[in-house]
Amino acid sequence: MFRRLSDKMQLPNQGSSTATTRSVGQTTERIKSQDLFVKGKEIEIDHEGRIYRLRLTQLNKLILTA
Repeated sequence: MFRRLSDKMQLPNQGSSTATTRSVGQTTERIKSQDLFVKGKEIEIDHEGRIYRLRLTQLNKLILTA
């Protein structure tokens, strides 16, 4: 089923990004959320011409909206 972004953002205390291994040899890049929110509490993501906003809430949760 669906997982919340906040569940995925539990990151190791290592460098700023790492690659993790998933099932059947797939790898996924992992980026620390604090590296995304260096300049503020909201970033914009351009995905195929559509703008998405990723916001950090007061309760330290992530919200993605289109």
